Amino acid sequence: MTKRQFDKPVTAREQDIQAVSRTAQILGLFGPETPELSVAEATRRLGLNRTTVHRYFSSMIGSGLLERVEDSALVRPGRSILQLGSFMLGQQRIMQKAPAYMRELVLEIKVSTVLSLWGTSGPVVSLVEEAEHPTLVTVRVGSQLALDSSQAKVFLAFLPDQFHADRLTGSLPEPQRTETRRRIEAIQQAGMSSHVNHRGICVVAAPVFAATGICATIAAVGTERMLPEALDSREATALKAACKRLTKEMGGTWPEAAD
Repeated sequence: MTKRQFDKPVTAREQDIQAVSRTAQILGLFGPETPELSVAEATRRLGLNRTTVHRYFSSMIGSGLLERVEDSALVRPGRSILQLGSFMLGQQRIMQKAPAYMRELVLEIKVSTVLSLWGTSGPVVSLVEEAEHPTLVTVRVGSQLALDSSQAKVFLAFLPDQFHADRLTGSLPEPQRTETRRRIEAIQQAGMSSHVNHRGICVVAAPVFAATGICATIAAVGTERMLPEALDSREATALKAACKRLTKEMGGTWPEAAD
């Protein structure tokens, strides 16, 4: 007789998928009206076995997804979830506030500006404000920037977790790794990055900070005739001033060493 579907052995991949699904279901129970939760309440609402829910709670507490409420049997979202939520809110805020600063900057320096957010393994172009110029230099939204790009180096210079930055640069081949780390040290002092590539395109980039640290970079992009590479140029000074004003509005602090 053929075994029924639910009698078949569960594969490791299916177990992983089930674990992710149940973790998401548990996190989905929290909200404005349910800031804290007990095993009994989660068991009732999910229709799962109490032992299973208790096992998931323990695992999620261990990984920082949940934390225990003092002097009670309740749990609430943990530090990892709060950090992720803060990060996502910060990204939404910068995407709302940055366009006005970028448009003003474009009118002042006459070259395109590009805002990037940190992705899974480097900066991702998220906003572009193009200049009205006979020679247009721009970048496509959604582009993943290389770790040795100007905006990536600015991110790496100011990431709160410098061990993570070292691990990322450690993946680069020599002599690129040594040169990138040298440039990162210079950026930490200057607060900005500039580079002219082999095609004659100049990129000047500066960081934007929120309360939790660096949240974005903004770069001016143009040909080397349109945009000077020097960090004391009028264009670089205007870019830095715009990023500092945006940093203040985001509740961040510009590093003293980079001021």
